[in-house]
Amino acid sequence: MKQHKKGWTTVFALLLSLVFVISGCSSSKTNNSNEGTANPSTEAPAGEAATDETAKLPRVAFVYIGPPGDGGWTFEHDKGRLYMEEKLGINADTVENVPESADAERIITELAQNHDIIFTTSFGYMDYTLNVAKKFPNVKFLHTAGYKTNDNMGTFFGKNFDASYLSGIAAGKMTKKNVIGYVGAFPIPEVIYNINAFTLGVQSVNPDAKVSVVWTNTWYDPTTERQAAVSLLDKGADVLLAYQDSPATLQAAAERGAMAGGNDSDMTRFAPEAYLTNPIWNWGPYYTRTVQAVIDGTWKSEQYSGSLADGMVDIAPLGPSVPEDVKTMVNDTKTKLINGEINVFTGPITDASGAVKVEEGKTLSLDDILIMDWFVKGVEGTIPK
Repeated sequence: MKQHKKGWTTVFALLLSLVFVISGCSSSKTNNSNEGTANPSTEAPAGEAATDETAKLPRVAFVYIGPPGDGGWTFEHDKGRLYMEEKLGINADTVENVPESADAERIITELAQNHDIIFTTSFGYMDYTLNVAKKFPNVKFLHTAGYKTNDNMGTFFGKNFDASYLSGIAAGKMTKKNVIGYVGAFPIPEVIYNINAFTLGVQSVNPDAKVSVVWTNTWYDPTTERQAAVSLLDKGADVLLAYQDSPATLQAAAERGAMAGGNDSDMTRFAPEAYLTNPIWNWGPYYTRTVQAVIDGTWKSEQYSGSLADGMVDIAPLGPSVPEDVKTMVNDTKTKLINGEINVFTGPITDASGAVKVEEGKTLSLDDILIMDWFVKGVEGTIPK
């Protein structure tokens, strides 16, 4: 190594190098990790120097159960994140493929050390989110689909059972065999009440049709979900719906000349001619309002439930093979649901054994819906303990 004399030239070179080092450390980028690790965020958007305005922006992070490329649940949450970023000028961090296990608590803990708002977007993160929230009282936590809260932790979800009911109407009108299949994800209340709402929609237009349920115990496993769909098709089902994030059920149905829908997102592109419809989500406005409330100092813990009326919940456009009269029927019923003219869980409703669960003229409360652990009459299948 050559030796250099100390002098003004050397000092100038060192100062210039130091400027480049500092400049190179001033930017941050969104972390889209698939290995369950979290990186610190900066208050200013990536690549921009902090200003008086950006310095006040909260640092936001999202925890995802799957990849944004799943085409369903995580895809829609990520669309919501991008919407919020565009509206508020915030560059949020994301961590994807986070399992619903102790790893989730570790990752959420890491994020809580350098973020102001954390959205955890799967039901199985509930207890882990609550544990971390209690340790970091100055951080705001928002959990999807759960029911536990804290002073600094709220929940958010929507009445997607209304959209499931509408999907059921379409399925009931399109089946020719009166055999409809449902590929269930996990036997938790969220999935159970959506299967029930779907079945009630089917029965409202086709009392002779039955809905056969097969469980996969997956959120995103295309191979397993395809196998479940094929098993229902082999039983004679000519219309399918699924509650997972992948389009595997729709694609399997298309290969067999059946119709199907997926979940969470418009899946027309995966098999247009075979596509029925399915419930979809629109998270962007909620994310934007929530982050803005934190900025304004007006945020408070709540259990937010979106609906068809506020647009958080909706039904995807019915596929091109669905006749216009069916589309009209679904849209008219959607209007009645929004206006409160009808309610999905208004009696009389009996369970699969024939016992009355909701008397005529009575309506289940949202609290009762959210803990549902029984199938309505017309569902063929069991709920594992």
